[in-house]
Amino acid sequence: MSFDPRAHRLVEQQRWFEDFVLGERFPLPSRTMTSGLFAAFQAASGDNHPVHYDAEYCRARGLPGMLAHGFQVAIQTCAGAGLFPHMVEDSLKGFIEQSSRFLHPVVLGDTLYPLLEVDELTPQRSTGILGLRSTIHNQRGVLVMDGRHRYLLRRRQSA
Repeated sequence: MSFDPRAHRLVEQQRWFEDFVLGERFPLPSRTMTSGLFAAFQAASGDNHPVHYDAEYCRARGLPGMLAHGFQVAIQTCAGAGLFPHMVEDSLKGFIEQSSRFLHPVVLGDTLYPLLEVDELTPQRSTGILGLRSTIHNQRGVLVMDGRHRYLLRRRQSA
């Protein structure tokens, strides 16, 4: 049996714009916001405000702990953490938009549960725009972030 790297896929069946339905959900892995993740984000972003890395600074201001940066929270909805991008390897033309609203603070030690849900299907001639509502709840069930992603997908070509 010969090996074909093109057949080496996480998701066997590829999906096109017309294969998605409103309300379809793509849960992403949960993640606890550890000091290592805080340090990695600080190193990658260059953000050096003490509210994100100095426990004593936060305590002196009555905060419940070090606060995760909004972008550190938003990246938890990265579609690449789940199956969605593997489903659209052949149809994805681009990630075209992202927005986020931060509704409650995320502190060191919180566990986040991200979810993407199809909330828009706008067909075009040879492509379509797929919108995904992005949400993150914490371990107490509190919605801490609400947002959207939009992707440009190819439509299936007619035979």
